[in-house]
Order: sequence, then C-alpha cells, then structure tokens
Amino acid sequence: MNEQASSLEVSGDGGPPQHAGKGVAPSATKATDSEQQSSSARQSAVVALVVAGAFFMENLDGTVVATALPQMARSFGSTPLTVSLGMSAYLLTLAVFIPVSGWLADRFGSRNVFSGAIAVFLTASVLCGAAATVWAFVGARILQGMGGAMMVPVGRLVVLRSTEKRHLMRAIAYLTWPALTAPILGPPLGGLITTCVGWRWIFFINVPLGLAGIALALRLVPNHRAERRPPLDWGGFLLSGGALASLMYGLELISRQNVDWQTAGLCLAAGLGLGVAALRHVRRHPHPVVDLWPLRVPTFAATTLGGSIFRITISSAPFLLPLMFQIGFGLNAFVSGLLVLAAFAGNLAMKPFTTALLRRFGFRTVLVGNGLLTAASIGACSLLFAGTPFWITVVVLFAGGLCRSMEFTAIGTLAFADIPHERMSGASAFAAMTQQVASGMGVAVGALALRAAIATHDNGLGPSVADFHLAFAVVAALTLAGLPSFVRLEPTAGEEVSGHTRQNVEGSH
Repeated sequence: MNEQASSLEVSGDGGPPQHAGKGVAPSATKATDSEQQSSSARQSAVVALVVAGAFFMENLDGTVVATALPQMARSFGSTPLTVSLGMSAYLLTLAVFIPVSGWLADRFGSRNVFSGAIAVFLTASVLCGAAATVWAFVGARILQGMGGAMMVPVGRLVVLRSTEKRHLMRAIAYLTWPALTAPILGPPLGGLITTCVGWRWIFFINVPLGLAGIALALRLVPNHRAERRPPLDWGGFLLSGGALASLMYGLELISRQNVDWQTAGLCLAAGLGLGVAALRHVRRHPHPVVDLWPLRVPTFAATTLGGSIFRITISSAPFLLPLMFQIGFGLNAFVSGLLVLAAFAGNLAMKPFTTALLRRFGFRTVLVGNGLLTAASIGACSLLFAGTPFWITVVVLFAGGLCRSMEFTAIGTLAFADIPHERMSGASAFAAMTQQVASGMGVAVGALALRAAIATHDNGLGPSVADFHLAFAVVAALTLAGLPSFVRLEPTAGEEVSGHTRQNVEGSH
C-alpha cells in the first residue's frame, strides 16, 4: 500500500483503514479485521460489476450490428457492404485510441475518464440510432469507437486499482463474462431486435444502460490519478495507433467473404512496418505511450503470448459454429443460435468454480490442463455431423464453454497478479491492445482455415461439412501452441492471488 500511495492520488471519500490500538481486545480486533475484509470484498465486487456492465454494452455493440446490416442498408438506400463501413470504422477507432487510454486515466483520473467514456459511447449510440445517411452513421460509429477505446482499458484499470490481490480472481471473473457472452448473444439478439422493433433500437437500448453506468461510476468508482503526469508521447501515439489500425483493417478484410487480397496484404505490411517503428520509438522515449515494462514480469509476458494465442482460437468459434450449423448441417438461424447458446450456458456455469479450482491446483496446472481440455473441446467440433443427436452437440458446446470460461479467467487474473500498482495503467492499455488484435485475428484465422480447407477440392459448391471439420482441427492444433508459455511458469506463479501455496501449507499442518 505504501508503494501505491507514493505513486497515486485518490480523490473522493474514504480514508485508510483504522487499526486497533493497544487497548482493544483481540476478539474486537479480529471482528474489525473481518468487517474490513468483508467491506473490501463487497466494494471490489460492486466496482467490478459496474465495469462489467459497461464492458458488456461495448462488446455487444461490436457484434450485434452484423445481423441488422440488410435492414439498415434499406433504410439508407444503400448496400450492406457500404453500411459495413460503420463496423470497420468502429474497430479501427478502437485500435487507434486504446494506446492513449492509460495516459488519459493517469492524467485526468480513472473515474473521470471512465464515466466520460460511457457518456461519449452513449451519445454516439443515440447518433447511430438517429442517423439518416450512411455517412452520418459511420461518423457516429467513429465517435462510439472513441468511447469504447477508453471504456475497456480504463474500466479494467479501475478494477485492478480498487481490488486487493486476495479478491482479484472474483473481480476478473466478472470482467471476463462480457467478452465470452457478447459474441454469442450479439447476432441472435441483433436479429431479434431488428425483427421486432427495428434496427435503430440496437443503439437506443444503450441509453438506459449508459445512464445507469454513469450514475454508478460517479458514485462508486474511485478517482485514481498518477502523481507524475508526463506529456503525451505524440510520436508513439501516432505510430502505435497507425500500426493497430492497419493490422485490424487487414484482418477485417481477410475475414470478409470476398477478400481483396492486395489491399489486405498492403494493410498488414503497413501495420507490421509501423509496429516495428513504434517498437523502436517506445524503447527510446522516456515516457512512451505504450509501456513495455510489464513484459519484464514473467506472468504478464506468459499470459500475453499464450493468452493471445488462446484468444485467437477462441474468437474463431463464434465465426465457424453458426456457419457449420447453417451451411454444413442445413439448420435455420434460430436452431443454430440455440445450439451456440449452449456454449454461453457453459461460460456462466463455470464462474462459481473458478476460484476454488485455482486455489486447489494453482495457475500453472490449471492453465496447462484446462488448455488441453479447451483444445480437445474445439477439436470435438470436428466430430459433429448433421445426424449427431441434438443432446450430444449441446454437451460438446457446453463443455467447451466451461473450458473457455476457466481459461479466460485464469489468464486475465494471472496477467496482473504481479504488476505493481504504479504500472497498472500501462499494463491495462497494453493488454487491451493485444486482446483487440488477437480477437480480430481469431475471425481471420477461422476464415483462412475454412478457405484453406475449401481449396483442397475447390469444386465451386462452397464449404462442406468436411471443410468445417478440417478448419476446427486446425484451430484446435493452434490452441496447443499457446501451452508452452504456461508450462514455463513457476509452480508458485500467482500464489498471492490464488492462495494455492498458502492452502497447501495450512493443509499440511
């Protein structure tokens, strides 16, 4: 706490905990400590839930629009391809502004930036719903992307700085469910809203959610600021933002049905070139906008590499599964959506058990063992056929949801377990950048794996069930590539957060 206090200012109510003096009975001291621990746990849980709600709103808007594109195109008198520019603009804006989020939080206060980001996102949502032309919609989506870019990394930073290490697992578990559930719930929810009340309500529904989020953030979220507030590294901001935007756009082009390979290749090459230039810049700059220091922490480095590979493979599932069910199996969109919801049910069902499993087995064992199970659950999708009993398909998807939820929570918690408080803003922004790129790569990898499978026969009839099976097998094999990063972890990695070693010591006595 002394280290944190020396590097951060906290505005708002609340002071240091009052410790018992010499004249206080031991039982009273224990009661006071217990009350303080309970209060701390409740406070961190409430803050995490507020941030998770904002995350869900942001994640949902990134996926829910796709199903509404045809109706939106008719409203604008345009084509779905043109309207999809709004989706691309949103993703590119996210990529550009994520690197500067940590600097803004340190300079203006995490509560101010977080609540301001929700306000920007809410305003942009209203403008999206009220847009009369395609270009008005694209402009509103750019503004919405700016709000989302601040909301996610700063929201995570709020939770990290507000939560004691012993409560970190539960807080991170709250933050992982939006990323797991939004890609699954987004398409069917978007279709339902578009069919029943019109596409504009996809955005108007954010109004009550956003207003509630702002009110709760202003009331409950502490306003941490850094004491040292260096000027913004404009060179690093432009280079890193340009690199991320180029990479994300190239990956987004690859994921499309009709790929412009020349443009996609140029974007990816530009992104890599700018990325190398940005890396050289941040290594020389005294206060870089992208902080590479967290990579010196073994647990953060391992979860960045292994976690990115894992996120890539997991992000491909919401892309491949509906296509296999509808194109390969001939199911309608409604039944396909119901099947995919089984994975969502698995995500939720695992949440009550993540903390107990990590305490029992520790981070390294869970990440390696559950990583193998995750790869197996993805590979099991290559064993499904149109004639497979419905309940077996549901069980496979449910088991996959269990494994993915466990791995996401373990990775998200361990990443910040050993990061000092004064480095949290840089670590949160860096993690947000890698996660954004990995999620984009997931859809691109799924699309490439499917296209490679089709290319093996190229009969012009589109993908067959066998093509989807091969794609899932490739994705499952790629999942295994992330495991060596976790195998190299120390057995005691993250013990302060998981309590694994401490529990074993107590059990031996």
